[in-house]
Amino acid sequence: MADLGINLAGIRSPNPFWLASAPPTNTGYQVQRAFEAGWGGAVWKTLGDPIINTSSRFAAVHFGGRRVAGFNNIELITDRPLEVNLKEIYETKKRFPNHAVVASLMVEPKREKWHEIVKRVEAIGVDGLELNFGCPHGMAERGMGAASGQQPDLVEMQTYWVKEAATTPVIVKLTPNITDITVVARHAVKGGADAISLINTINSLAGVDIYSWNTIPHVAGKGAHGGYCGPAVKPIALNMVAECARHPEVGVPVSGIGGISSWQDAVEFMLMGATGVQICTAAMHHGFRIVEEMIDGLNNYLDEMGLASVAELVGRSVEKYSTWGDLDLNYKVVARINTETCINCNKCHIACEDTSHQCIERKTNAEGKEILVVREEDCVGCNLCSIVCPVDGAIDMVEIDEGLAPMSWNQRQKALAALNEAEMGVV
Repeated sequence: MADLGINLAGIRSPNPFWLASAPPTNTGYQVQRAFEAGWGGAVWKTLGDPIINTSSRFAAVHFGGRRVAGFNNIELITDRPLEVNLKEIYETKKRFPNHAVVASLMVEPKREKWHEIVKRVEAIGVDGLELNFGCPHGMAERGMGAASGQQPDLVEMQTYWVKEAATTPVIVKLTPNITDITVVARHAVKGGADAISLINTINSLAGVDIYSWNTIPHVAGKGAHGGYCGPAVKPIALNMVAECARHPEVGVPVSGIGGISSWQDAVEFMLMGATGVQICTAAMHHGFRIVEEMIDGLNNYLDEMGLASVAELVGRSVEKYSTWGDLDLNYKVVARINTETCINCNKCHIACEDTSHQCIERKTNAEGKEILVVREEDCVGCNLCSIVCPVDGAIDMVEIDEGLAPMSWNQRQKALAALNEAEMGVV
């Protein structure tokens, strides 16, 4: 079998599957159960001055018959004393020396506060530190979490303070609640970050009960925005990981977080630049044993692809991710319907007729059977019909070679500029 071990900025673990800093890593009992199940590492639930959590704190978005398509929480950092957490971290690391144990930290933006907690946590033998600059609720109102994470200068300064005292690798956890995540990532690197992790949760309100008019969740009739995670946020997280991975001024290892529920999701994140992944919602939904399927699936996939190590996946798709202006405008695909597989549900026809380019027709074939046919000369290759089709293989998107050389928007603009200069006699 392939080697599943990873090395994230000097933090080693037997596989790339870590539990993220969240309720599943709140105690030594939980983390040790997770390691027994097969998880490669865990980021301990954020340490700092203990707080009081609300009694009602979780909510979920269910969609299309699927439970927990998205997950929302208003829970804050640890509500247990630092001394208790440190004792359990020490015991866990002693029992599982080859597993990654990373401490998530959050304190006020004061140099002495960071120095103090870093020294206390490193003294009990953690493998690394993760700075929580992403919590979007509760702690942000106190000047911590996303309140710091949304200010690049504060991220850089606090990372620098931590690096002054730290002897283990420092990971900076980024908030997605910002316009350009690469700005904060670059400032984290300027401050000395050894790696970054992303994304933290997204500002959200899970819902409103239309009969009581209370928010979901509510605490004695009052609600507050929370952090959104789970499968629904995966596309947002995947994009932000890719943006950081391809930015030349970031250049540090990435720990991918956000909606990862399967080994396939993990592979996607690693292809887009993540060295390893952190998982929370899927574990809360299904329990720690889900990692067994993830490990088996990843092993089989690597064997199928002829790869000897999971490290060979990292960043392999980054060069394929660019900007819209670099896309080939002469590339063409069209939809083709396989009449042998098509069940004539008419969904593709309705979608195309009502909301796309009206190029799917209903016709009667020689046998008198009604079939759906794409008028290819009018098809723009938008993919909508294949997306709404409920039958795998009924609609294929087929490449059409029209003999045209690749031409992107950026290339086109450069060619037009050169032509204009020539016509004006500049060249």
